Amino acid sequence: MRQLLVIVGIFLVFWQSASAKSIFNEFKTEIIKINGRNAIIKNSDNIVLGSSGIVTHTFKDGTSTIVARAKVVKKNGDTATIRFEVFKLSAQAAFPKPGILPVAGDKVTLNYLYNRALIVAPNYKVYKEVTKHFKDITWVHPDIVGAYLAKIYRPNPDRETFQKVCNINSAGLIFFALNNHGYFVDCSNFMTVKTVKTGYIKKAQVPFYTRVNGIEASWFKWSSSDISDYNAYYQSLIGK
Repeated sequence: MRQLLVIVGIFLVFWQSASAKSIFNEFKTEIIKINGRNAIIKNSDNIVLGSSGIVTHTFKDGTSTIVARAKVVKKNGDTATIRFEVFKLSAQAAFPKPGILPVAGDKVTLNYLYNRALIVAPNYKVYKEVTKHFKDITWVHPDIVGAYLAKIYRPNPDRETFQKVCNINSAGLIFFALNNHGYFVDCSNFMTVKTVKTGYIKKAQVPFYTRVNGIEASWFKWSSSDISDYNAYYQSLIGK
């Protein structure tokens, strides 16, 4: 049975300390230097440790292609360090892989797709507060995520499940509304890129607020089970 949610200490404390303007600005720059799987780029206030993006290579004929995903691993004065990862969002078995490694001069776009996000909220009221406040973000409705979980019999979504839903919906972030804090988490690497203050949650709907009923566990999947504690489960999932 799903539990009804009761809020003790309303979430408005969280919005009083947060700005309604855009909190994630896409940042574009070029690779200055390559060092194995890492590269040096220009630093910026828009760059956050753990944030991710893409590396784009432009050919002589003017066409361009994404050759890697990048994650910010260090900020030091006027420069920042990114680490290259495989870009899986546009993977298609029918098309060959680019087979091109990043080089100096390639373009880097950080905070990529950070204008689209999934939301994990304990009830409708919190869901409405979050989505109303962060108007610059396009929110993937939790019913879409709930329907996917019901289809695959997964009432306890893990990181891989969330990443698949992010890829399907071209989202770059997941917002987790938990006890006393809300966390913006990067879809690709599950690093927290921003934390905001929230209220206290006494009880919550599981796996999260959604109008989709019947997200059942599967007897045939050992990893499929119901969430017993909303906060403890998601805190463990994002490493808090």
